[in-house]
Amino acid sequence: MKAVILAGGLGTRLREETEFRPKPMVEIGGQPILWHIMKIFSRYNVNEFVVCVGYRGDIIKDYFANYETRSNDFTVQLGSTKKIEFHDAHLEAKWTVTVVDTGQETMTGGRVKRIEPYIGNEPCLVTYGDGLANVDVDALLAFHRQHGRLATMTTVRPLTRFGVVDLAEDGTVKQFREKPQTDECVNGGFFVFEPKVLRDYIGIESVLEQEPLEALARDGELMAYRHEGFWQPMDTYREFTMLNEMWDAHEAPWKVW
Repeated sequence: MKAVILAGGLGTRLREETEFRPKPMVEIGGQPILWHIMKIFSRYNVNEFVVCVGYRGDIIKDYFANYETRSNDFTVQLGSTKKIEFHDAHLEAKWTVTVVDTGQETMTGGRVKRIEPYIGNEPCLVTYGDGLANVDVDALLAFHRQHGRLATMTTVRPLTRFGVVDLAEDGTVKQFREKPQTDECVNGGFFVFEPKVLRDYIGIESVLEQEPLEALARDGELMAYRHEGFWQPMDTYREFTMLNEMWDAHEAPWKVW
């Protein structure tokens, strides 16, 4: 099974870090957030990836094209018969990565549609290139196989932006709660799609979160896998800083490998 990662957006709300590189290449602990997402999947033996690039996709292409020299010590013999000998081995040696230019302005649905030829006639995982979670991918896949529908979407309950004040009926302040989880569920990515979803529900001009998912829901073909653990997108500089602080403090819940 392949994991498809949407890595082509502009990342305008994180302009401090994305002016010269795509958001999936913004680093947490010295590695791109894209690498962290791939490590999560690899923990569950999903080692085949299709990366959908767009804005500054050349940087992602160069990253993977030169991954061996970035990740290993090596000896190079210079000259016309250039030869490189790599020493030791990195832990990503089992990965197979297909990088696909899906266009600068393509919407999320269109990006998934454009990589359909690389998926084949098998289910695939799809997620965003800027969100981290400690999703149990084995449990997600088991849930998908059990319900037998065409699509599964992982839902999460995000933290509120502000702290909450609990009040008694007379206005007495009972307690403060610092940014609790909301009661509402939102789309957390980490989808599972059967081949028919890419073939019949997603169009080249579509926004994945609109027409395709809405049509699947109308047809009774979309199920929600409820993830109650850690989930955090990296949409703002504040979130970028927070994720790096968690990593540096060895308190990164998404580090399941």
